[in-house]
Formats: sequence, structure tokens, C-alpha cells
Amino acid sequence: MTDTDSSTPTEEPPVPKEKKKKEKKKKKDKKKSRHDATAAEDDDDGDCREKRESNDSRKEEDTREKKSKKKKKDKKRKRSISSVDDEEDATVQVIAEDSSSSSSIDKKAKKKHKKSKKKKSKHDKHHTKQHSSSSKKEIDEKVVSSSAIEYYPEDLKHLQLKKNQEEIAAVPLESSDKKASKVKVKQPKASSEDGSNGDDTCDNKIKPTSDNDDSRDNNNNESKTNNITLLLFYQYVEPPWDEDQFQKALAFVTDRGHHHGLTGRMRVAREGLNCTLTGSHDGIRGWCADLRNYDGGRSRVVDGKVVTEFANTEFKLTDDLPPKQRFPKLHAFEVVELVNYGLAGPRAPPIAQHGGTHLEPSEYHAKMCEKDTVVIDVRNHYEANIGRFDPPKEGAQIIDPQMRKSTEFPMWLDKKETKEMLRGKQVLMYCTGGVRCERASALLKQKIDQEEDTKELGIKGVYQLQGGIDKYFKEFPQGGLWKGKNYVFDKRFAHAPPAVEAVVRTKKVLGGDDDKGVAVESDSSKKLKNKQGVAAADDNIMGKCESCHKPWDMYRGKRRCPTCGVPSLICRECWEADKNGTKKLGKWVRCDLCVAQDVQNKRELRQREEQEMKEYESKLRSKLGTDAYEPPVQRKHAITRKPKPNPERITRLFLKNMCAKRMDEAALVECLHPARVTHIQWLKDRNTGKFYGSAFIEVKTAEDAGSVLAMDGTMVLGRRMKVKYQKADEKDVWPLPNTEVSSS
Repeated sequence: MTDTDSSTPTEEPPVPKEKKKKEKKKKKDKKKSRHDATAAEDDDDGDCREKRESNDSRKEEDTREKKSKKKKKDKKRKRSISSVDDEEDATVQVIAEDSSSSSSIDKKAKKKHKKSKKKKSKHDKHHTKQHSSSSKKEIDEKVVSSSAIEYYPEDLKHLQLKKNQEEIAAVPLESSDKKASKVKVKQPKASSEDGSNGDDTCDNKIKPTSDNDDSRDNNNNESKTNNITLLLFYQYVEPPWDEDQFQKALAFVTDRGHHHGLTGRMRVAREGLNCTLTGSHDGIRGWCADLRNYDGGRSRVVDGKVVTEFANTEFKLTDDLPPKQRFPKLHAFEVVELVNYGLAGPRAPPIAQHGGTHLEPSEYHAKMCEKDTVVIDVRNHYEANIGRFDPPKEGAQIIDPQMRKSTEFPMWLDKKETKEMLRGKQVLMYCTGGVRCERASALLKQKIDQEEDTKELGIKGVYQLQGGIDKYFKEFPQGGLWKGKNYVFDKRFAHAPPAVEAVVRTKKVLGGDDDKGVAVESDSSKKLKNKQGVAAADDNIMGKCESCHKPWDMYRGKRRCPTCGVPSLICRECWEADKNGTKKLGKWVRCDLCVAQDVQNKRELRQREEQEMKEYESKLRSKLGTDAYEPPVQRKHAITRKPKPNPERITRLFLKNMCAKRMDEAALVECLHPARVTHIQWLKDRNTGKFYGSAFIEVKTAEDAGSVLAMDGTMVLGRRMKVKYQKADEKDVWPLPNTEVSSS
């Protein structure tokens, strides 16, 4: 084996000495060049640092110059400001210049600075308060507000506010409506346990205030944030909104209601709004301001100013109500009429043309004392049963139309005996908030202008109470000519004039019981009664219990008259006896109106009402003529519905699954309105001859047929009605004889 093939490596040949020297020299040169490069870099860094330092110093000098110039400008500017601001600038300058001085000088300067700040904040608050109050006056010039506890003695007022706080803390003020936003209620500033001060807000609950002197001083602020404000208002719009304007208004009031955390009921029709709402002090007023400025596309310019449809709307507010009187949710719903008189559409008397003269409470009060005057209570009888106006004997005469519902008013006004009561008199009308008098007074004046038998009565004028009973109570807190309680459609249910309510409440809360268990009148109650000249509450009870006939004026529970369905007036003892089973409230316990009219059951009442309605409608049709006559619109089914397509122009329809017991001609014509039904063929069982819920109908036009078809699947009298086009066969006779609608 040769050396090259062996596994051991071969030795390298020896390197000459000269080459080694050269390599060493190269390494030294490389090290040197590296050292020089790092040194040069260090020199460059040093130069950069010097440049940076010089730039920084220049910048500092520039900022100092700017600051000094700014100080000079500030001094010149501050010389023209109030002395309060001069003190503040001086103290700030002292603090800035003499920061290195002794601690005693610093403390004095800080105290001066704090005092000047307090003075300035007070001045600013006063200025903003004046500005906000003036702006509120501009926005709310037609807002009529009062406090529910305004006439309470101070000790009772404090107890009531404290109780309100406890109720709010126990029950969250959150609407059950999913769409409604959470109501944020501001808390009064209070120091916490760790000593920190804060302006706490919460979405659900409000902490009750502590029972000390500070809470008593802050009662006014707390009532604005923690108590409930009630809003009553209405507004008719003429001409009525079209479909787009109506939908826009409905969306606006609902959206702004949720935004401000309001609850309650909004009746929205094409003829306007009628609302009863509850919310916070600021929430209610904010919503009113929004509505005041609402421009639904129909604003007008008067004397160079834009006037909206709600610019002159009167809002009636009651503040400081307890939280339990708040509505649970906001419910805005579409209606045909703001008040269901059966005067919708072309039957509605124009308010701008025929409306009665509005009198403020003081003017109305004076009118009730005049001779040859009648006062018509436009409310339902069960409302007038517990409270009404009581003019002096030499003054006006009160007339109660004894209505169960507003649809009876046009028929009552058309009766001969009614017209005789109005002969040669000036006519006053009143209701709870004023809305029912608008159409009622316009209807009477329209009759005076257009009907000879009414014109010859010589009526001297038609007047109505502006703002209704609610506003009258605000101007006459002791009651004036009012006697009893005012029935309302909110969580108060019924209430007396505020000063009377204060006496009753004071006696109940602050008065004790004697040995026999009878409530004793407190000293505060006696002083309040003497001071305000209020009669005893027991003397003002107008109603009677329907069961035992003792004096009573509070509607309790959900019981209604078994004959006519109006609320039942039952005393506490009879109510509890019925609940315990010791004394039953049977069908014989009826309202006083059913007893007086000797109405025994629902069928008898319904037949009487249908007969009166037919007589009134036939009389009206003969006056207006068949072409001008329009049937009444009363049911929710008359709410706008888009007609279905009808390319074949069919006017005959088939209806099925109707209520066989309750459906009749009047009910069917009413629920199909505005479609005009001319003929109805009721389909009956061949063996029994009974109607089984189906019918053929003929309508006036193809558009009417499309409107009826739009009701397919609608709930009518508790059943889902089915509708379809049914073209008449050429061989058949249609419409059949004796099927013509009597009111068509």
C-alpha cells in the first residue's frame, strides 16, 4: 500500500518566514484602522451631542420668550375683566413667582385663589341660571305646571319626599318595554364612607337620602330628579295628516319618548295627538321642547318666524308625584279619532271653523255665576258621579248627558229634550283636560250654523274650559266651584283639588287615632284647613257605594258593572266582604245609571243602543242625502290599511270564520269601514236556519273590495276572519233581493 492510500493525513509543507511576517503586519494594520474608525465615530457623536444641547438651549430660550410674551398679553387682557378675575390672576402670579418662598405665603395665596374661584363659579352659575331660565320661558311659555305636594305642610312634604326615595330604591325605575331606554336618574352629591365626593348616576336604582338637615335642604333638587312628573296634552291638526306625515309623526313621538325615558299612552291619529305620559322632571320637559320644535313638513312662516304645528300647544304638568304613579311602559298606538265620538273623516266638524270659545279658568269661573247659562259635563256619567262643578243657585245649571261612552254624545245632542234645555242659553262645556270639548263644541256650533231647528233655539254662545278641570285646579287649588273628586285616566285614578288633597293627606299621615279607632285630625291639618279655607273632605263625597249605598268616591279594583261594563263604585268594606266570601257582589249590583234606566242585562242594553243608533243615522242620512252621508267610524279595524290589488275589478267578496253570535250588519259595516258595503248575504244552515259565520258581500267600488281583502286574517270579534274575491257567476242573480244594507 502506498502512502497516499493510507488513512493518516499527510503533513503540510513548511511556511516561509517572510510570509508570516507579512500576515502579522496585515493584522496589525486592520486593528489600527478599526481603532481609528471608532475614534472618528466617537468624535462625531460628541459633535452631535453638542449640537443637540445647543438646539435644546435655543428652544428653551424661545419657549421662555413666548411665555413671557403670553404673560404680558394675559395681563393686558385680564385688566379689562372683573375684579374677581384680577384677584385670581394676582394669586396665580404670586404662586408662580414665589414658589420658593415660605410655606405661610403659599397658604395665604392658595386660600385667596380658592376664594376667587368660588366667587367666579357663583357668578357663572348665576349667569347660566338666568340664561337657562330665560330660554325655558321661551320654550315653555305655554307649559302649565304645578307640584302635587305644593300645599303640604313642611313636615309632611319632607316625609313624602323621603317615602318617594324609599319607593324608588325598592322598585327599579326601568320600563318593561324592551324598546324603552333605561332611565338614568341623577343622584344628589353625597360623601361616601371613604370621604370621596362624587356625582353618582345609576340605571336602575336610586339610593335613598339620609334623614338629616342636609337632605331637608336639598328636597327641591331631589324632587326634580327622583320624583315623577305627569304630562297631559292634546293637539288637533287641520287639515289631517296624510299617510306619510302621520307615519313620520308616530315615529318621532315614539323615538323621542324612548330617548327621554317616558312611559304612558300616546293616542296618535291623523287628526293629531292625545297623550298622558309620566317621566322625570327634565325628561318630560325635554320631550315637550322636542315636540314644540317638530317640523313635520307643514310649518308656516308668521311675521318672519317659523311656526310649527305644536308651537301653541299647551302642556299641563304635575310634578312631585310618587314613583308608584308612573306608567310601566310607553305605548304609542294608532287610532281613528283622538276621542271616539264616531265623527272621523268627513263627519268631523272642523274645529278651526266651528270650535267653541276658549275661556281661561278665571273667566270660566265667572261665567258659571251668570244667569241663563247651562254647563254641559262632556265626560262619562261614572266620572261625573264622584265629582263635578256646583255653581251657585242663581248661576248656571249643570247638565249631565248621562253617557256611558263618548259615541252617545252626538245622539244626545240631537234629542228634542236636549235642545229645549239649551234654548236661549249660553252653553259652557268642560271635561278632564279639554280634548273632549273640542269636537263637542264644534259639533254644536256646526248644528247652529247649518240646521234650522238648532239655529232657531237662539243659543247665545258656546264656550269651553281651556285646559279642562286639570288647569282649573291649578288656578283654584281650594276647589273654587268644584265639588268632589276628579276622575283621571292615570295612576292617580281620582284626586281632589290640591289644597283639599293636602288637608286630607295631612290628616291621614300626621293625625293619630282616638280610643275608638277613629282618625283624629292633626294640628297641622287644622291650621292648613283654616289657612286655606278648605271644607272638610267628608262634605265633598259625591258618590255612593253600589252595594251598600254609603257615601264613597274611590273606584277600586277591576270590577265593572255586569250590565254595561263601566267601572263599579264599591266601598272598602263591601270589597273586602266579597273577597272574604261573607258578602258576594252578584249581577244584581249594577251602576246607578243602569238602575235608574232599569237595564237588566247586556242584551237589553245592546238592543237599546242599536235602536238609538239606527234612528240617529237614518235621521242624519235624510238631512245630508244618500251621496253625502258617511257611516260612523268607531273600531280599530278602520285604521289605515293598504288595499290589495284588484286587476279584474271584482266587487263581490266571500267572508268566513266570523263570530256567529256577535256579528251582525252594523258590526260588519263598521269593521269594514272605510270600504262601503252595499249588500250582505248571510249564509245560514239549511236545517237550523242559523247563521254559521260566512257571508257574501257586495261593495261600492273595486278599491273598496281591495280594502276589504286587506283584512284577510284580521282578528274581528275574537275570530280571525278570512276574506277572498268571489266573482259573481253570470248565470246567477247578484246582488240578491232583500240583501241591501240598511245604512248604505
